[in-house]
Parts: sequence; structure tokens; C-alpha cells
Amino acid sequence: MNYDSLYAFSTQLESGDLGYIDGMLVIRNGMLVFEKEYTNDYDSLFKTTGTKLGKYNYYDPLWHPYYNNTRLHTMQSVSKSFTAAAVGIAINNGSIPSLDEKIMDYFDEYESSTPDPRRDAMTIRDVLTMTTGIQWDEFSMPYTDPTSNCVQMEESLDWIQYVIDQPMAFEPGEKYEYNSGATMLLSYLINKTTGQDLADYVKTNLFESLGITDYYWKHTPTGLTDAEGGLYLSSRDLAKLGYLYLHNGKWGNNQVLPENWVENTQAKPVDTIWPKFKYGFQWWLMPYGKNHTALLASGLGGQRMIVLPELDIVAVFTGWNIYEKPALDSWMAMNKMIDAVIDE
Repeated sequence: MNYDSLYAFSTQLESGDLGYIDGMLVIRNGMLVFEKEYTNDYDSLFKTTGTKLGKYNYYDPLWHPYYNNTRLHTMQSVSKSFTAAAVGIAINNGSIPSLDEKIMDYFDEYESSTPDPRRDAMTIRDVLTMTTGIQWDEFSMPYTDPTSNCVQMEESLDWIQYVIDQPMAFEPGEKYEYNSGATMLLSYLINKTTGQDLADYVKTNLFESLGITDYYWKHTPTGLTDAEGGLYLSSRDLAKLGYLYLHNGKWGNNQVLPENWVENTQAKPVDTIWPKFKYGFQWWLMPYGKNHTALLASGLGGQRMIVLPELDIVAVFTGWNIYEKPALDSWMAMNKMIDAVIDE
């Protein structure tokens, strides 16, 4: 590993030229080769905003970017990748028979205000790959825009009801549409099939295996785990999920995820609105090198975890880039890691 390259990149991050970065961590060949936290005065920044407080207010210093004066950092949509792991474990444990099960069969307690046979045909696989067919828009506007489906869901009293009340726009499996509400369907699915809340299920079946004990996970007004963006972790504990995926779901001698889960996560990549980015089971997929694929877990504000299998790298970045200024993007972060290996 070229440490000069890593330190030069770290200096660039610390300068603020790439936005508000809170941390960078790199694992190479099973060793922690770089770790640094950066200081940003969020209290001063937030004082200029003047919006109402609360756990879904991105300018509330008790909730963002750290939880309640701890060092637990918001994961935002990186939470989705943990949710996908839980689905894989539930399939392996026999709680969920198959990814091709029709997911609405598990929602008998709910009735949609927009009944549609296309919704009834939606499979768990469609939900994992964000090809649900549900009419949904959260990418064409900021996450502070009240017209965003994600914002409206998070302001509703029953998130599941909100999601299944949205009309269908196309056949499931036909087209990609990023949808945080889809991940909430997976939260309910885990609850219904295992008898455990998602946070409890992940604690027992994933976190205990990885040695993760210090975390926080938000819950919705109905008590459901916020699977789409509510997890808070340290960078080291976040990296453990990346390391698990790097080793095909194995942690030491323990096969935590199904043996084929990581392979299946990227086996049938779905086209997204960005030509170079594909989507798998709640992970982004980025090409690099000669026909290689990087796994990317990505969240609002600059949460990034990049897994480069052929280079044996897991890289983690945390931040809170919700302001109008230049910000570190996933492509740059990945290529900085690749350059540090090529130049070693």
C-alpha cells in the first residue's frame, strides 16, 4: 500500500476541499492500514439553519451526523446493506423460503388504497433490487423537499401503509427505481417471518458474530426498525460488514451469510439511472480494472463503504455533506484506493 498516497488523500479530505468528511478507514489484506477522524464544527453550522428538531431533521446535532453526543455515526442508506444481509440469513435459516416468494403475501394485515395485481406479483427479489414497479421519487429532489416520497413516508404515522398505498407505475422487475420504502417492506418481512424486529434479528444473527455491540437503530412510529436509513455505527464496525462480504459471508470459521449470498448479490446487476453504476441486493455495483466489480454501500451525506475484492480492500468514509459545496464522490474514493495499490 502506498501510504504517501493515502496520507496525501487524507490531507485533501481534512482541508475541506471535498466537503465535510468525518472519517476514513482502510483495510488491506486483513490489516487496518489507515484510520483517521476529522473534526467539523457542526454545532456552529447547525445554528444557522433554524429548522425544527427531531430524528429526521438533518440539522439536529443530537441526531446528525452523530447520535446523541456519542461517536456513533449515521449510516443513512448504508443501513440498507445490513438489511439485505438479514434477508440472506433469514433465507438460510429457513424463515423465508425463497427470494421468488411474492412479498405481499406477508402483508395480510394491510390493504392498499390503490389495489393493483402488479403489486401482488412483486417478489422479494424485486424489492432487494429496487425494481418493485412502485411509483416513487426521492432522487430528483433534495431529501429536505416535502414532495419527496421518502420525506413523506418518514413523516407518516405508518410507513408500511404509506408505501403500499403508492400506485404502481410498471411491472415488477421491469425497471429500476430507487425506493427507500422498498427497504421498509423488508423490515416488515423480517418481523413477520422470524417473529423478531429487524434490529433484534440483526443483533442475534449478525452483530454478535461480528462482535458489534455499540450501535443505535431508529424505529418508526409503529415500532418497526428503520431499515432504510436508521442505523448508527462506528467506522470500524461498519467495515466489518464490508470485510464479511469481501470473504463471501464468512467471518473466521463461521459462515454468517449463505455461501452464495455475496455472489448472488451481484449476479444479475440491474441498470440504474447512472450508466456506470449497477444495483444488486441493496448494494451498488461499480466496475473497476479489467472486468472487476466493486461493492458500494452508500448513504446520504457521504457515507461510503467500498469493497474491492481483487485488491483485498475495504474502505470506509463517513461525512455529512448536506450543504451546497464540493463533496467526495464514490468514484473518486474508489480510484484513490486503487491508485494507492497500483503505486505501492
